[in-house]
Amino acid sequence: METNKTIIRQTEFGGERPLFASHHLRLEQVTIHAGESALKECSDIDAVKCRFEGKYPFWHVDGFTVKDCKFTEGARAALWYSKHLDMRDTLVEAPKMFRDMEDLSLTNVNLPNAAETLWHCKGIRLENVEADHADYIFMHCQDIEIDHFKLNGNYSFQYAKNIVIRNSTLNTKDAFWNTENVTVYDSTVSGEYLGWHSHNLRLVNCHIEGTQPLCYAHNLVLENCTFGPDADLAFEYSEVRADVKGHITSVKNPRTGSIQAGSIGEIIIDQNIKAPADCKISTT
Repeated sequence: METNKTIIRQTEFGGERPLFASHHLRLEQVTIHAGESALKECSDIDAVKCRFEGKYPFWHVDGFTVKDCKFTEGARAALWYSKHLDMRDTLVEAPKMFRDMEDLSLTNVNLPNAAETLWHCKGIRLENVEADHADYIFMHCQDIEIDHFKLNGNYSFQYAKNIVIRNSTLNTKDAFWNTENVTVYDSTVSGEYLGWHSHNLRLVNCHIEGTQPLCYAHNLVLENCTFGPDADLAFEYSEVRADVKGHITSVKNPRTGSIQAGSIGEIIIDQNIKAPADCKISTT
């Protein structure tokens, strides 16, 4: 425990800005009731076993830890315009969390209502995190490291860049659209229209499910991946180097590169293929 911090324990606050512009503060078993901006413009804050019910509790905060806490649905948009966050062992029921933030780490965090969460953030680390109802999560984020992440929510990682994901399960339609520099290891990615218009997307030891994956992609790389039976019409208009183990239901009009698979049910090359139209397709 930090000895130079003012300690507030087992008390309650409500209303507008009850702890505005506080610094070097430790909250233990504190409840923040309905109201707004409880800890706005603060720095060096610890919150342990606290409950947050009011809106916007952490805005413009520099340096804070949140451990074993709960953010109820009423604490929407709780962490914005802040930096240097370490959040652990916490339940976040509120939507629209983490906006315009820098240097944030989430460990053992559950977000059951993660719609429009993590927008315009950079320097993100996730470990053992679950996010449900997470439509549009990670919009315009960058510099992301993820391990053991369970995601249920569509349109994830749009316009994000510089991402490494490991050991994760992503159930998400329209994932990785317009992304740059993304590598996914040892994961399952399930959802329609994966990775369209991406740049430098690399999938290693991954399982891919959902129709029309990996189209319009630039410098797309697959290493030792597998496809589900519904992952059809793959690679349309993509620049691709793919090593796929097992069967691909169908491949359509890849623009250039090479595709190798155990077997391919249908190869569709028609008059609409785009130049240079020289992709090498082979089966083993």
